[in-house]
Amino acid sequence: MSRLNTIFGQGSSAGNEEEHHWLSVSDLMAGLMMVFLLISIALMRHALEQRDRVTEVAEAYQETQVAIYQALMDEFSDDLETWQAEINADTLALTFQSPKVLFTTGSAQLRPRFEGILNDFYPRYLDVLTPFREAIDEIRIEGHTSSRWNSSVGEDEAYFRNMKLSQDRTRSVLSYLYQLPETQLQKSWVKQTIAAVGFSSSHLVLNDLGQEDHDRSRRVSFRILTNAESQIREILSEVDS
Repeated sequence: MSRLNTIFGQGSSAGNEEEHHWLSVSDLMAGLMMVFLLISIALMRHALEQRDRVTEVAEAYQETQVAIYQALMDEFSDDLETWQAEINADTLALTFQSPKVLFTTGSAQLRPRFEGILNDFYPRYLDVLTPFREAIDEIRIEGHTSSRWNSSVGEDEAYFRNMKLSQDRTRSVLSYLYQLPETQLQKSWVKQTIAAVGFSSSHLVLNDLGQEDHDRSRRVSFRILTNAESQIREILSEVDS
């Protein structure tokens, strides 16, 4: 008590009481500011760590994208012209572009020529992707149509009919691939990874004039989705939690 009196002084005057009051408030405010500063530093450090983790994932994603694209090109570059196909470096989609090769008009039945292409393409495709399996989240067989139907059907009805057609076609492709020996040898991974998705006419291909290219819009793609996006979402969810 004597030490406190020495520090703060003695007396009972109103002036001394007011001085004691302000000293106590000043100490409290200084303490609170120090606490807030420490919290801010901790949050900033955590945010920087999360940013670095996202950067690492993004860099690994880019490296994986390049590696998968190069592996696909090394394997299939000599076949693309014959198959009337192309590989997109940004989306990792290998697209079969000729509607005359793929399906009968208005039908989900695979043409024999397309079955032959799939017999050649699919086993090699799985082999190419084997080293990258841990980085692959999903392989989508994507079906696309033009916006056309017959003249007696309105625009909205044509969209939904083409939606069903595109979905039926991708399921036909997956069903055909599912029966092949290469699928049976790795059925579990195929079931977990490969999906069939129909997009109707929602992703049209346009010509140089910005108009719909009806033939090129009718296509089937094998698109690879890596798990970088899910990793980034997981990191960001840690920040929110």
